[in-house]
Amino acid sequence: MPLHDLNTKSTLKLLSRIMEFELAGVVRYTHYSLMVTGPNRIPIVAFMKAQAAESLLHAQQAGELLTGLGGHPTLQIASIDETYRHAVKDILEESAAHEARALKLYKELLETVEHSSVYLEEFARTQIAAEEMHSLELRKMMRDIGVGGGHDDHYDHGKPAKMVKKRKS
Repeated sequence: MPLHDLNTKSTLKLLSRIMEFELAGVVRYTHYSLMVTGPNRIPIVAFMKAQAAESLLHAQQAGELLTGLGGHPTLQIASIDETYRHAVKDILEESAAHEARALKLYKELLETVEHSSVYLEEFARTQIAAEEMHSLELRKMMRDIGVGGGHDDHYDHGKPAKMVKKRKS
């Protein structure tokens, strides 16, 4: 397929939104890392701190692209809702929702730059893959605490499945 001219204005707008969203992720995941309690605190805190660090890296990468295309990086962050619920179940559910929104932004970027810039396409695809992996990890973490989002006999893609009687062998 032939390459088309890059829609720089739309690309800059999306990169700015991504940067704001990822910076909000730094704050969100740092907050969560401070609020986790209970017997699984240590590994969950480590996961949240790693997510915060990765969000900062993603914000920096988006900012580099933004300035490379002639844009000006924002000093704002995206809005962060505070539920004041800090049970691990709530934190993981909120994290999954955050990752879903990030995935949507990166898919929007891919649609905007597709067939216009191989480099920007690859950046978007790489970020989509990373966000999908985060979603999978969160779903696996949610399984043990009975949150819809895990995939086992009782849940299918976050929705309760119909209970099925097991046959006797």
